Amino acid sequence: MQGLTELRRNSRATELIALTTDTLDAQLKSLGAKAKRWVEAQGFKADAGSLVQVPNDDGSLRCVLVGVGRTDDIYALASLPQRLPAGDYRLGNDAIDVQRAALGWALGAYQFTRYKKPRRAPAQLAVDAAVIAAVAPLVEAATRTRDLINTPTEDLGPAELCAAVRDLGKAHGAKFREWVGDALLKNNFPTIHAVGRASHREPRLAELTWGKKGPHLVIVGKGVCFDTGGLDLKPADGMRWMKKDMGGAAHAIALAGLVMQAKLPLRLTLLIPAVENAVAGNAYRPGEVITTRPGITVEIDNTDAEGRLILCDALAYAAEQKPDLILDFATLTGAARIALGPDLPALFCNRDDIAQQLLDAGTAQQDPLWRMPLWRPYLTMLESHIADLANAGPSRHAGAVTAALYLERFVPETIPWAHLDVYSWNDGERPGKPKGGEAQGLRAYFEFLKKRYGTAG
Repeated sequence: MQGLTELRRNSRATELIALTTDTLDAQLKSLGAKAKRWVEAQGFKADAGSLVQVPNDDGSLRCVLVGVGRTDDIYALASLPQRLPAGDYRLGNDAIDVQRAALGWALGAYQFTRYKKPRRAPAQLAVDAAVIAAVAPLVEAATRTRDLINTPTEDLGPAELCAAVRDLGKAHGAKFREWVGDALLKNNFPTIHAVGRASHREPRLAELTWGKKGPHLVIVGKGVCFDTGGLDLKPADGMRWMKKDMGGAAHAIALAGLVMQAKLPLRLTLLIPAVENAVAGNAYRPGEVITTRPGITVEIDNTDAEGRLILCDALAYAAEQKPDLILDFATLTGAARIALGPDLPALFCNRDDIAQQLLDAGTAQQDPLWRMPLWRPYLTMLESHIADLANAGPSRHAGAVTAALYLERFVPETIPWAHLDVYSWNDGERPGKPKGGEAQGLRAYFEFLKKRYGTAG
């Protein structure tokens, strides 16, 4: 487990003492006068995120004092794997929640090393085996999400993304199938085909099914492996990080893995429409009208509003199965980032109780979500004079809302549905949140599912 190691009897791990400003004085007294003078000389006041290494008389490391704010903060120690000297450390007091601290430590130890050797080995936190077992699934799911998003499109195109679904299915005894290229047209997935047909890599739809009884959950993830914008071409700065446009698929795959690993008592379907939105002579064009899977006609106002097009066929297919719940994840709109910034995924849901349960789970897991309205009067912004609706419109207002309203058109009112517009990215380095691909809302959703469906007997 990255950043974590099992605490053993007679461990030589260095003691790590978590302190608040209120507990600093008492701790300094217990360390002795010499250590107290050393700590004071370093200017350590136990402010959140600060640390001081306390030496023995021979110069070896006696212990490390670290300041924390909230004692239940998952990220209280998350900067330490990259700040402390390599080696093993153990918590020397019970001032913080060990399991939450271990989760944050492991998230902070993450490094994407496929193309570059790590700059250093992270410091290891030694904890009980039970703690490692408790946090391991969440750490592995976050790592899977980050790794998929961080991988460049050359090595993670539609075929490779669907292969990740297939490999996950093999690991859990799930069934897998996919529709590739013109098979999408033959099986009535026209919008997925239209968006992906201009790429030299064929568009695909991957389906994983698992479980034989219980409520039926469908998870859908937007898998645009690279988005040029199509003929409505993005500028260079807008295209630079579009390898991350499959972030919704990465979240969906990781959540499905958590569900299967926990053996939640339900039936699961995972759907990943996987495409590249490319430019070629056969690229779909603004002004075209596509008849979607359920027969709703869509006029293409903008080829850069492609995510909702591949999702609408997948959502329609999901709805045909009459599931208990549909969850979709997508890096769908820049408007959501303008409204909420990079850290708050925009949640849209057609059930108030489910929305509140998701928000509560996000608060409990320190994995925040923010609910946005499905304000149906804004459907007028998606009107078309030649088709049932347009995939975008001339107004720049409420872009995240209109995108969600477009998706809602393909989910019957009788089926509970939640859509998460997620950034999937850290623009810079922060404790526990390294620059690059990021899992956002994943812990919240898994906590929600555990409470909704219970755990395996």
